[in-house]
Amino acid sequence: MNKTWLITGISSGIGRLLAEKALARGDQVFGTSRNGDALGDLRERHAQRLHVLGLDLRVPDAVRQAVDSAFRRAGRIDFVVSNAGYGVFGAAEETNDRQLQDIVGVNLVGSIALVRAALPHLRAQGGGRILQISSEGGQRAYPGFSLYHATKWGVEGFIEAVRQEVAAFGIQIVLVEPGPARTDFGRHLVRTAPMAAYAGTPVQALRQALDGGWPIKGDPDRMTTAMLALADRPGPLPMRLVLGADAYAGLKEAFAGRLSELEDQKDVALSADHTPQELARMQTQPPGNQPKEL
Repeated sequence: MNKTWLITGISSGIGRLLAEKALARGDQVFGTSRNGDALGDLRERHAQRLHVLGLDLRVPDAVRQAVDSAFRRAGRIDFVVSNAGYGVFGAAEETNDRQLQDIVGVNLVGSIALVRAALPHLRAQGGGRILQISSEGGQRAYPGFSLYHATKWGVEGFIEAVRQEVAAFGIQIVLVEPGPARTDFGRHLVRTAPMAAYAGTPVQALRQALDGGWPIKGDPDRMTTAMLALADRPGPLPMRLVLGADAYAGLKEAFAGRLSELEDQKDVALSADHTPQELARMQTQPPGNQPKEL
């Protein structure tokens, strides 16, 4: 039985590939884009099953209207893919207020608005699946990508909480964490004006690597195939889907380092609690004598 998708950011990259594959197998796609002109070929080939919605994710009310319209026209949407996003590269001190507001508006606020708008519809239809495109950068960080990481770490916390809130309604949510891939991400990267103070720092080293290029293993075709398979998979879905050897290795190293640091400070962490004796005394004290919470 054919399915229906709502995918943000289908004009290029992961979003476009996923839309192409869904359409190729006979599914219906409602896709959002700020550049409808880039979709002429897809519209021509799939005029009856591709519906393009113009959308600025920085405007939550516009997100809500687009989602409501898609569900109203489709009747039922099986898969919601929160994909649209981009990166800003440069030291935090080099970024400006507009760059901060725009990336937070698209990557974080836009993703949150999309999920919030979709949930009432998914709940009313008895369930559905949400794929939130995050990044390995949602759980580890590189110098020079501070604003990007702030949005991805933020959306990961949001999704991890919401996933628990809506599981009882038959709604499953997965965080998809691709590593570097051969998409248009680099071409659409917003760059800051370099400051001389950061010469010789890790930010400059990564800037030079970006300019010089390095071999990128991630294949967006294989990544979207894995996402499509996950969307169709019966039974409970994983909380996270890591894609790419570099993402796997990088996250494994980051988790090991974090766990090691946590164990090193175990004694300090445990020493910050009231002792059992203190807690027992506190239970017997009148309410007015209880220590005030911070």
